[in-house]
Amino acid sequence: ELRGIEPAVRERVTARLGRGKVECNLRLKMAAGGTTALEVNERMVDQLLAAADKMAHRLHSSHHPSIMDILRWPGVMETGEQDYTPVQEEALALLEQALDDLLESRQREGRRLADLIGQRVQGMHAQVETARTRMPVVIDAVRERLRARLAEVAENLDQERLEQEMALLAQRLDVDEEMDRLRTHLDEVSRVLQQDEPVGRRLDFLMQELNREANTLGSKSADSETTAISVEMKVLIEQMREQVQNIE
Repeated sequence: ELRGIEPAVRERVTARLGRGKVECNLRLKMAAGGTTALEVNERMVDQLLAAADKMAHRLHSSHHPSIMDILRWPGVMETGEQDYTPVQEEALALLEQALDDLLESRQREGRRLADLIGQRVQGMHAQVETARTRMPVVIDAVRERLRARLAEVAENLDQERLEQEMALLAQRLDVDEEMDRLRTHLDEVSRVLQQDEPVGRRLDFLMQELNREANTLGSKSADSETTAISVEMKVLIEQMREQVQNIE
């Protein structure tokens, strides 16, 4: 009876919700003692009475069927055609109300998720600054360790060649570009969270980019503290990624 409104339901749900899988269930239960009119099939009654008279005459019987016998005869009582238009209109109105409630609930949850992600973003910014401050110290320490090791195996070191090797090493350990990209991606996350439109897919992409830069930082790590920073970043990114899956 209500299958005809399925296209309208799809259209309205699609217009209101942008991301995710949505299942809509509609149940119709007729009330006991409903107002559906019962009608008597007069033609059937006439045929039944004529048949009853014929049989009574043939059998010389005075017995005639009772009113209830006639009413119970299949096809005598008919249900009037039901107009389901008001029910369909009410169902669509209830759908709009359900969508309003759903969107209000999602907005409340979305604000909480935005706060949680924002906290992780701030934590990531702090890790980025720590890594940026730490790297010159790490490079100097690596340079000194390398110089000390070379001094143990060679008395006459080519200082110019040594400085060249030091410069190459410093270049390999330099993570300024990664730090800049991390900061840019984090700023983009904060900006996207302020948009009034579906942002889940874009945030998911940004999580991938953040994870890539954090992995690069870990691969260039030359001391335990930098490794710990990379691990902490990946923990924060994974926490954000889990929340992003719940965002439209």
